[in-house]
Amino acid sequence: MEFKDLNEQIIQKYKDDENLMIRLFVQWCANHDLDPQTLYRKAYPDQVKNAALAKVIEEDDGFEELHIDNETMLDVLQLFGNDDLAFTVADEIQKMNK
Repeated sequence: MEFKDLNEQIIQKYKDDENLMIRLFVQWCANHDLDPQTLYRKAYPDQVKNAALAKVIEEDDGFEELHIDNETMLDVLQLFGNDDLAFTVADEIQKMNK
């Protein structure tokens, strides 16, 4: 396998994993009656729009039956370096627990 092919596979794998992370975030928001766009804007106010998030919401085939627990959601966000979004989600979890 050529280096270029390996690079392309790695990049595609990361994109697929990132897409799954976004889908999990959207579902977690649905589980808690939260708007994923609003939470995302709260975490990243300087970012105009996240195209990947918008696409997932638009194409949402739903994990309707899937419940994502809070700890898993935080772990997944942090795994992808979305620390600001993880902090915003943690704030929402804290509000829910009050």
